[in-house]
Amino acid sequence: MSVFRRLGRVIFESPGSAELSLAQWHALRRQVPLMYAMLLANMVILAATHLSSAPKFLTILVPCVMIALCATRVLRWVGSDSATITPEQANRDIRAMVILGPLIAIGFAGWALSLYPFGSPPQQAHIAFFMAITTIGCMFCLLNVRKAAVAISACVLIPFTGFFVLTGQPVFIAIALNMVVVTAVLTTILLDNYRDFAGLVASRQEMARRQEQTQQLLDENHRLAWLDSLTGVPNRRSFHKELARALEEAKAGGRTIAVARLNLDRFKAVNEVFGQIAGDRVLIEVAQRIDVHRPFSSFLARLDSDNFALILTENSSGPSLEKLGQRLCEAIARPIKLPLGTTHVTASIGFAASGPEDTLETLFDHADYAGLLAKRDARGGTMVFSAIDAHDLRQIRRMEHLLHTADLDEEIYILLQPQFDIAIGETTGFEVLARWRSPVLGEISPAEFIPMAERMGLIGRITQVVLRKALAVSEKLPRRMRLSVNLSANDIGSPAAIDAVIAQVEAAPRPSRVDFEITETAIMRDLDHAKEALSRLLGLGARIALDDFGTGHSSLTHVQRLPLHRIKIDRSFVAEVTSDPTSRAIVKTMVDLCRNLGMSCVFEGIETEAQLEALAGLGGTVMQGYLFGRPMPPDQALAHAEQSEAGWRPEHSQRFGAVS
Repeated sequence: MSVFRRLGRVIFESPGSAELSLAQWHALRRQVPLMYAMLLANMVILAATHLSSAPKFLTILVPCVMIALCATRVLRWVGSDSATITPEQANRDIRAMVILGPLIAIGFAGWALSLYPFGSPPQQAHIAFFMAITTIGCMFCLLNVRKAAVAISACVLIPFTGFFVLTGQPVFIAIALNMVVVTAVLTTILLDNYRDFAGLVASRQEMARRQEQTQQLLDENHRLAWLDSLTGVPNRRSFHKELARALEEAKAGGRTIAVARLNLDRFKAVNEVFGQIAGDRVLIEVAQRIDVHRPFSSFLARLDSDNFALILTENSSGPSLEKLGQRLCEAIARPIKLPLGTTHVTASIGFAASGPEDTLETLFDHADYAGLLAKRDARGGTMVFSAIDAHDLRQIRRMEHLLHTADLDEEIYILLQPQFDIAIGETTGFEVLARWRSPVLGEISPAEFIPMAERMGLIGRITQVVLRKALAVSEKLPRRMRLSVNLSANDIGSPAAIDAVIAQVEAAPRPSRVDFEITETAIMRDLDHAKEALSRLLGLGARIALDDFGTGHSSLTHVQRLPLHRIKIDRSFVAEVTSDPTSRAIVKTMVDLCRNLGMSCVFEGIETEAQLEALAGLGGTVMQGYLFGRPMPPDQALAHAEQSEAGWRPEHSQRFGAVS
């Protein structure tokens, strides 16, 4: 591209970006005062050399006017506030420079050439030197504003060249030609420099944009790392960090703090009835209610799912905590409006105040335990961790440690409780019950160690031990009898656990005579997944029983969609069947339901002959309870199985190990 085409683009170019205009303005603010200082110095020197030969108005009056004009421009630029300049203001100042610069250049050129007739040859040469050197200096000072630089050089070069060529003197003609060549070279350099300058500004702008994007990503990562994405409150990571800080400050100041664990009750039912999106809205609303009613100095966090926590740095006494817990429970329990209807949730809250020796882990553990007690004993209410709770928790933690380190093959053993069919007068099978005998603690109730094993992730190992021992017993039982083994929610929900169960059963002698009992709690997490797991067990020749039917989240949907063979009626209905007409009606309905669906029905907890007669009158046939036999070791169960050939009559209850 030729120089002239490039000059054309310079003349007709549109203003650059805002960042480029600001960069040009800042460059001018530094360089314009230097340019005017150079002009004035050169002008004063030139005027001084002509002071004795030229008229006074040319050597004194005109320079004074030019000095005043240039000083005004210098003050204008020096007085501008670089911190508050806007792109619009920068563009206005640049346009003013593009307009005023050539006018001032014409003025200086005209003044210098007006001195030419009054000077001697050396003075005339000084004029040529003045015009050439000031033009070059101005172009260098205006490198970053090419319009102004090109305009000023043109306004000086054209009259300079024409004037000295017309003098007819070879030296001045040579000077004029040299000036043209130098100006052309400088113009080319100026255009290239401007391109580099604009590129540098654009690069800096891009770098700033990327830094801004990086900062946004960092801010987003910080938000994701420290805040809960759903509710917007701090997350578990923030909670632990804040708790460590608050506890350290409390110990240093001799103060106490408290931790609250808030767990929503029946939240899973909200997801099941209204869907997960509605469940998310409930969590957001609960977080807002806690945030509104918590103390101002406290710290709120969402730990996971429907679990929240508070760190309380003030008023950590028992009465204050109970009062706060009541206020929070009342706020959370208010109805929550959803697009599909209105729902209610409550919260069970556990508080724990710090002690001198408490660590972050122990304080959190105490609050967690208090929350579990609240959920168990005061659902929808508050529990404050006490000294008695501390003793119980130590025992639990000791038990957890012993269970974690236990030799399960040696310490877990099984008992078998008979299931008797009064229609045929025979024991038809046994339920396998797990027991734990610790070398340190002795006998531990299943009600204690089974939930503990589920929390610790050990229930799968216990299931394997129980199943292996049950399979060994099944080989010795009469062929008509079957064993029932309980599977936990962890077993049903884990493909690996189901694979292990199937592998054990397949390795045992066939055909299998082991059935599996599941609770509705075990299948509530994922009904489709549970159905798939149970179907795989059916392929082994096993049968499936739904345990504790009638309690918890009983649903006919489970009966309808799952491949069930048997339903076990909970002992709570049996206990009142002789005295409560409602219980009798419910039992009759369940018996009819099972008959209509082609399932067998087992009643648990039969302890008296009156209960037996009432259930038999309602159509029940298969019974399980102390009346027919307590849980017994495998060898006694084998003997019981052999004796059952004689049939069962009420007067034989003692022979079957039943209570009298």
